[in-house]
Parts: sequence; C-alpha cells; structure tokens
Amino acid sequence: MDKVIVITGSSGGIGAELARQAAGQGARLVLAARRKAELEAVAAQCESEALAVVTDATRRADMERLRDAALARFGRIDVWVNNAGRGITRSVAELTEADLEAMWRDNVNSALNGMQVVLPHFQARNAGQIVNVSSTLGRLPIVPHRSAYSAAKHALNALSACLRQDLRETHPSITVTVVMPDVVATAFGDNALGGGPDSRTLPGAQRVEDAAKVILEAIEHPRAEVYTQVSTQAQVERYYRDVGAFEAGYRCLGG
Repeated sequence: MDKVIVITGSSGGIGAELARQAAGQGARLVLAARRKAELEAVAAQCESEALAVVTDATRRADMERLRDAALARFGRIDVWVNNAGRGITRSVAELTEADLEAMWRDNVNSALNGMQVVLPHFQARNAGQIVNVSSTLGRLPIVPHRSAYSAAKHALNALSACLRQDLRETHPSITVTVVMPDVVATAFGDNALGGGPDSRTLPGAQRVEDAAKVILEAIEHPRAEVYTQVSTQAQVERYYRDVGAFEAGYRCLGG
C-alpha cells in the first residue's frame, strides 16, 4: 500500500488497530492522539515507518501542526482518517448544554478541523481521501442513552455528504468516505462521558480487528459509505421504511 495515511485517535481502539493493519500492508503512517505514551507504543508496533504526533483534534492549531508534520516527513498525504471521538451516557431528559457542547466538540469539530486543514493539500493535488469514522448511531438513533453522541454523528454524516457533493463538482478525484461501525469491542464505553457499559462485554460486539479491516478495505477501494457489519445496511433500510414499527420491535442491548 503506497499511501501516506494520517489517523487521529490512534492511541487505542479502532485507530490503533487500523494503524497496525495499514503498517502491515506497507503504508507510511502519521499517528495522532493526546496520550503520548500510548501513541508512541502504537507507533512502535507498526511494521512500517510511523510518525507519532501528540495532537488534540479539537484544536485547529494542533491539527494544522499535524498536517505540517506529515508533509515535512513524507512530502504528501494520501488519506486522512478522522477517528477521534467520544461517547456519552445520558438520556435526552438528562442532557445539559455542556454535554451537547462536549459531544459536538469531540465528534464534529474534531473531524471538521481535519477535513479543513487537509483539504487545500488535496485540492492542490486533485487527489486524496478523507475518511470520517462515524457510527451506526449516525443512521439509527436507537440507543437512547447515547443521545447526544448519536446526534453528533448524524451531523458528521451530513457534513461529510455535503463536502463530498461539493468536491464532485470541482475536484472529483477527492473521495470522502463515511465509516459507520456498530458496537465494537473497545474501551469506548469506559471512556464515554458519564461512564456506561463496557463495549467489550456487550452481546454481538464486533472484534476491533474486523472493524479496522473494513476501514482498510475502504481505503484500498474508496466509496462513499461503509458499514463495518454487513447486517447494518438492511437494518437502516427497515428503519427508514417504517420508523415507528422499527422502534417498537427493537430492544436496546446497551450500545
């Protein structure tokens, strides 16, 4: 894989596993996260050249520095993966303005920063791929205690689609891909605002290796949207065909 790939949120979970798998295919990597020790440990596990850059994705200046570090090391960026994000465990009735601001900052602003800082480089080359890691909850708002997280991922999906359509008119060789994992066996639940169930213990949680493999395949074969579980597409179609009937028959398992 002759690609230079930037991955935010790569100190653990899906981002770290994606880094390891991409390295195994020969990609050159620029890994970003706030946790320095964990980030450097992931970089050390990669079999190809990997640059670790401590980055807070919610800060535009940090993301600009990340882009500049990637260009200084490798001369170009081929793929930018916006994977940084955070969940929440709050019902709508319990949400505060601070909760909403946190979800927007961590899941939308972080990705918007990534899209905007790399876009001029991609436009100058008329080439590149932006991969925004969203969630099935960005299509199916069916886990009530993930309320504001679900809302933020809906917003991310919409921004991604709008950017993709804008670029189709001016820079058709730039791809914007939205990846929507379902429950993945990571520490996502532990790290959610307000705590919550450990995603690794939930029934049907997807192996992180399998989720990352789907993302890597979407990098090798770019397209607009990807679900990491094959059954999700049918669920989405049933949901929008009759929302009330779907909700009445759905049993939340924790999310």
